[in-house]
Amino acid sequence: MSKNPFRYFKTSPEIIQLGVLMYFRFPLSLRNVEDLLHGRGIDICHESVRLWVDRFGTYFALMPTTVMPEDTQAQ
Repeated sequence: MSKNPFRYFKTSPEIIQLGVLMYFRFPLSLRNVEDLLHGRGIDICHESVRLWVDRFGTYFALMPTTVMPEDTQAQ
């Protein structure tokens, strides 16, 4: 049984994932991610985002992604 990688964090895994993916997907600084999350009502520090990126960046990169089925109809 694998251990939960989020077990020592009070923040929910969905918020951590959102912050990490925002940082990697868009060319944003840590403070920009902090501001965007604050706009969604999530009050965190840019240092928290840095910790999440360092700790969970590879974890989210190695997660399997779902592949959308291609449209089989020719148009």
